[in-house]
Amino acid sequence: MPLALLALAIGAFGIGTTEFVIMGLLPQVGADLGVSVPTAGYLVTGYALGVMTGAPIMTALGTKISRKNMLMLLMGLFILGNVISALAPVFAVMLIGRVVASLAHGAFFGIGAVVAAELVAPEKKAGAISMMFTGLTVANVVGVPLGTFVGQSAGWRVTFLIVAALGVLGLAGVAKLVPDLPKPEGVRLRHEVAAFKDTQVVLAMAMTVLGFGGVFAAITYIAPMATEVGGFAESSVTWLMVVFGVGMVVGNLIGGRFADRKLMPMLFTALGGLALVLLLFTFLASGKAATVAAVFLIGALGFATVPPLQKRVLDHAHGAPTLASAVNIGAFNLGNALSAWLGGLVISAGLGYAAPNAVGAVLAAAALVLALASRRLELRPASRVAASGRSSVSGRSSADVAAGADSVLS
Repeated sequence: MPLALLALAIGAFGIGTTEFVIMGLLPQVGADLGVSVPTAGYLVTGYALGVMTGAPIMTALGTKISRKNMLMLLMGLFILGNVISALAPVFAVMLIGRVVASLAHGAFFGIGAVVAAELVAPEKKAGAISMMFTGLTVANVVGVPLGTFVGQSAGWRVTFLIVAALGVLGLAGVAKLVPDLPKPEGVRLRHEVAAFKDTQVVLAMAMTVLGFGGVFAAITYIAPMATEVGGFAESSVTWLMVVFGVGMVVGNLIGGRFADRKLMPMLFTALGGLALVLLLFTFLASGKAATVAAVFLIGALGFATVPPLQKRVLDHAHGAPTLASAVNIGAFNLGNALSAWLGGLVISAGLGYAAPNAVGAVLAAAALVLALASRRLELRPASRVAASGRSSVSGRSSADVAAGADSVLS
C-alpha cells in the first residue's frame, strides 16, 4: 500500500477523534462555559448536521481544484475549527468551532476515498479505502479514550489543541506524500450530480443510512443500557467503548479485504449478522459477557460494511464519483441521527433501555433487504445475456456463459 494512505489515515484519525471525544467531555465543557449538559449536547448535534450539509457543499466547491489541494484545504479548515473550539470564550463560539471542523469531515473522507482508490490497482481498491478508514476506527480505540483522559485531567481545551496538532500532522502528510492527482478532464458539477440518477448509487446510500443506523441505535444508548440493564459500573462504559472501537478496526480491515473479492456476499454477511446480533442483544443485555461480545460484534459487523458500500458507490458513480462518495459519508451521520431519534422514542415509550437494540435490528434487516434487491436488480441483464447465450450457442459450457454474464456486470 502506498505511503500516501498513511497521510490519509492520520487525517482520518484526527477527524474521528474530534467527532467522538466530545461525548466524554460534555460535563467539563458545560461547566466551564456555563451551560447545562443537555445544552452542551448541541455540540454533538451541530457537528453531525455540519457533516451532512458540509459534505456536498465542500465537495461541490472543490470541483474547481485538484483533489490533493482540496484535501489540504479541508485539513486547514479542520485545524481552524479545533483551534476555535480550544480557545472559545463562550459556548456560541465553541459551537461555531465545532461546525467549522465538521465541514471538513464528509468531504475529506469522500475525496480521500476516491484518491485512495486511484492509488492502487483495481482489485485492491476496497482494501485501500479500508486503510484510510482505519484511522477513523483506531481513533475510537486510542484517540477518544486518550483525549477523554487528557480532557478530564488537564482540561478539555488541551484535548482540542492536541487534535488541532494532529490536523497539522495530517496536512503535512498530505502535502508531502499524496501525489498531485488532477481532477478528471471534462468532469463538471452537473456530471457529479448526475451520478445520483443511478439506482445502485441511491440504494448503496440507503444501505449506509439503515446499516449504520442499526449500529448507533444501540451504541448511542450504551451507557444507560450497560449501567441500568447490564449492571456495569459507570467507569466501565469507557472500556466498553474501547471494545466497540476494537471491533470497528477488525471489521473495517476484514470488510476491505473481502470486499475486493466478494463485495455483495460480504455485505449480505455483515448486514445479516448485524441484524441477528442486535436482535439477540435485545434479550441478552442483562448479561455482562453477552454485552461485551455484542458491543464488539456490533462494531465489527457495522464497520465491515464501510469499505464495500463506499466502493460500491465509487463503482456505480463511475466518471464522477467524488460528490457521491462524500454524500455517502454524510449518509453515515444521517443514520446516526435517525437511529438516535428512534431509539429515544422507544425509551420514552417505556420499553426500556434495551429496546433501541430492537430498533437497530429492524434497521439492519431493512438494509439487508435493500442489498438483496440491489443484487437482484444488478443480475437482471446478466440473466438475459446468459439465457440468450444458451439458446444461440449450443456448444458453449455453462462456465463460458457465466463468464459472459460477468463481463456484462463489469
